[in-house]
Amino acid sequence: MPMIDADGCLLNVSVEGRDGGPTLMLSNSLGCTLQMWEPQMKALTQVFRVIRYDRRGHGRSNVPPGPYTMERFGRDVLAILDDLNIEKVHWCGLSMGGMVGQWLGANAPERLGKLILANTACYYAEPTRWLERIDAVKKGGIAAVADAVIAGWLTQDFREREPVITAKMKSMLLASPVEGYLACCEALSTLDQRELLPKIKSPTLVIAGRHDMATPISAAELIRSNIPGASMTIIDAAHISNVEQPHAFTDAVVGFLTQR
Repeated sequence: MPMIDADGCLLNVSVEGRDGGPTLMLSNSLGCTLQMWEPQMKALTQVFRVIRYDRRGHGRSNVPPGPYTMERFGRDVLAILDDLNIEKVHWCGLSMGGMVGQWLGANAPERLGKLILANTACYYAEPTRWLERIDAVKKGGIAAVADAVIAGWLTQDFREREPVITAKMKSMLLASPVEGYLACCEALSTLDQRELLPKIKSPTLVIAGRHDMATPISAAELIRSNIPGASMTIIDAAHISNVEQPHAFTDAVVGFLTQR
């Protein structure tokens, strides 16, 4: 896996899959590494060249001091594409990854083919939830919020049915560097990208989770209704829908990206 320099921050990047195929870039949720996409990789790499990466402050990437911004995250993506000499990619981002996708769609449209925004938001009307999480993590580390976060990521039914997968997701979250996690939470506490949405010209699919309390269907509908021509599909899952319903998620992604 190459380490790619984005303005002095080394980012952990993985490139796999079909040589010469169209390129798809995947972008993670807060508190996740590129491993969150494992349920999709077998299917996606048969069709696409797939780029995954750890966002700054996460996984094996560097953890520079904050503050971080959506623009910074977007420019990190452009640095990866420039380093790999890739002109254009399809984008699939979940949660924070979807927020970065919105920034790219509005600010770097020439670098994007189709755009998938999954379990994400463009705006938080009230920063309290993020400020409370920041406070809790500063006092007690990520362990202080882990159970609540996992309860939002995956439905209770799934957590009871798939304890091994649930434990893996929790381990990934707990391994997040605290400084990087906090800097990302701070970026989310001021999120407002509503003005960007009408500027997005890429064909766009919005994916929502029926049981997603973190970024509910209403948040997905706000995005869909403000991006010209965007469509929406709803998956029977909570926030990390690609893990909870991997086949439905993969089918939605491949179907949208391969339709003419």
